[in-house]
Amino acid sequence: MEHISTTTLIITLIVMVIISAYFSGSETGMMTLNRYRLRHMAKQGNRPAKRVEKLLRKPDRLISLVLIGNNLVNILASALGTIVGMRLYGDAGVAIATGVLTFVVLVFAEVLPKTIAALYPEKVAYPSSFLLAPLQVLMMPLVWLLNTITRMLMRMMGIRTDTVISSALSKDELRTIVNESRSQISRRNQDMLLSVLDLEKVSVNDIMV
Repeated sequence: MEHISTTTLIITLIVMVIISAYFSGSETGMMTLNRYRLRHMAKQGNRPAKRVEKLLRKPDRLISLVLIGNNLVNILASALGTIVGMRLYGDAGVAIATGVLTFVVLVFAEVLPKTIAALYPEKVAYPSSFLLAPLQVLMMPLVWLLNTITRMLMRMMGIRTDTVISSALSKDELRTIVNESRSQISRRNQDMLLSVLDLEKVSVNDIMV
């Protein structure tokens, strides 16, 4: 890489960090989506919702895809960071690059994108699906190999790999159903249903008052 300028390497390194942030945010966004709302939007014909729903049918494949992509990008970023560090600071550049890159990846490629995705899962997951869907097809051999090894290790540890994921709605999903049914349920009945969902928050002292 001696013929490649330091500026080009730094720009490439920044791109790698952005891609790493994309994978990190995509995973969190996909996994924190309201599944009822996702199914509802998919049935309404929303294409991004359909694409995300298809990806989430095989969560193990999705997680493997994200991990493979993220690790490949981070390894490349680490190599580029080391080269840039040595060019700028000599032998001491290795330690400097390691420290700086660790901080940058931790903040800008992990904590920040995951936090944003957790707060706005739909805004992150739906656009992310445009790239994740074709990537899953392209990287299927690696994804399949990783999943196969994982399942073998799980069987060796006595962990069942055929467990069916429950389709039961969570409390938050039920709350979403009630809130989105305003045109079909009277305000009084809606408030009553929401009160039932909030019963677990009520203490004995609240009832006695």
